[in-house]
Amino acid sequence: MQLTKLGHACWRLRKDGSTLVIDPGSFSGKGLLDGASAVLITHEHFDHVDTDLLRKASPGLEIFTCQAVADHLGEIPAEVRVVRDGDAFSAAGFGVRVIGEWHALNHPDVPVVQNVGFLVDEEVFYPGDAFTPPGVEVPTLLVPTNAPWMRTADMVAYLREVRPQRAYSTHDGLLNEIGLKIVDNWIGMEADHQKADFRRIPVGESVELP
Repeated sequence: MQLTKLGHACWRLRKDGSTLVIDPGSFSGKGLLDGASAVLITHEHFDHVDTDLLRKASPGLEIFTCQAVADHLGEIPAEVRVVRDGDAFSAAGFGVRVIGEWHALNHPDVPVVQNVGFLVDEEVFYPGDAFTPPGVEVPTLLVPTNAPWMRTADMVAYLREVRPQRAYSTHDGLLNEIGLKIVDNWIGMEADHQKADFRRIPVGESVELP
């Protein structure tokens, strides 16, 4: 499986000629859906779902997401399927399990929205905007490293709870070069602590997973 960072919180997975995209949001650049047969969307915030992009998508595209996002998308050419915590399905040849229900708290006066995490092929877990305990072994974790709803200490605690073999920074598109260097430092320190492969993949670059 090839894992590619497209930008901010968006990732592309490729395997056996099939392409799956997670969270194609408005902060993540262009060409997000190129070659994609299916899309996974964790929640309704615009940095994770670009509604205009999906409304222009091919009718053959399958979108798997929570009810709140499906309601927000309305009638679009692509096929939208609602999934919930505990569901399992196949998307673009990948096996996917749904883990989690809610976004982390952003602000005391802002309601918490639905947020579903995805475990792909029992290999890659993307919790969305949450630090949801996966409850299963996670070889590769896409770990949020910067957001209004989190602290660095939360990220480190999550890495120590999940203890993946590999963890790659996501949700880092709001940072300038100085902020990215800080992320590299903190995640690198935890990599040394756990003797694991924890790092930030630059936008447009890929890693090969077992």
